[in-house]
Amino acid sequence: MKATKTKQTVGVITCMMLLASCTTHYQVTDISRSRELIDSRYDTPTDQQADQFMKPYKHVVDSMMGPVMGQVARFMAASRPESELSNLLADILVWAGEKYGEKPDFGLYNMGGIRAALAKGDVTYGDVLEVAPFENKICFCTLTGEKLMELFRQVASTGGEAVSKGVRLVVNSQHELVSARLHGKEIDPKASYRIATIDYVAQGNDKMLAFKDKTAVNSPQEVSNNLRFIIMDFFREQTAKGIVVDSQIEGRITIEN
Repeated sequence: MKATKTKQTVGVITCMMLLASCTTHYQVTDISRSRELIDSRYDTPTDQQADQFMKPYKHVVDSMMGPVMGQVARFMAASRPESELSNLLADILVWAGEKYGEKPDFGLYNMGGIRAALAKGDVTYGDVLEVAPFENKICFCTLTGEKLMELFRQVASTGGEAVSKGVRLVVNSQHELVSARLHGKEIDPKASYRIATIDYVAQGNDKMLAFKDKTAVNSPQEVSNNLRFIIMDFFREQTAKGIVVDSQIEGRITIEN
């Protein structure tokens, strides 16, 4: 198959490059590659023997990943500076605060941690697992207004991260923060702000170094506090209320030209 040949070609090229780095009489004179389109033609005809072999395993996987947690009103994907899915996930962080005795001023979820989209309709256990596949735990912490402005500048520098309702950031085309407001108010550099996020981000990862100066951390590390389970709980609650979950782009982060 072409895919196998391509892997072999890459291996040969890698060996040649290693040899070239260790000696003076080898040189790479040419590199070639090919691409194989993976499309629906690989779905048919099916291999009946392979299907029979996989059937019991597929049943187990489907029984684990198939249960429906809730529904979404539209296709939702994550993109910068703002998107339906990233807005939803940041809002869920704030929603979760009550369970932990917290009243966060806003939520922040890193775009890099959102690994899949949600299709319109049913949202299954497997869908949530694909969106949030990591072992990240929810985290609540406090930053001063001065550090919060530093955090918002870092968010601007990445082109945007997921922020919850009430956040309004204006960013210029050079990814510099122009202005920041929270629930309609300017950020008070002397005030304290409570933030709902995930432990990975709260450690200062994904360029959000302002979190290194956080205080009053509340981040329970039991498995039940993994983000995927919190997201599932949110969908279950909405389903119990008969609500189809929706999310829209609201201008939480805008880019000036």
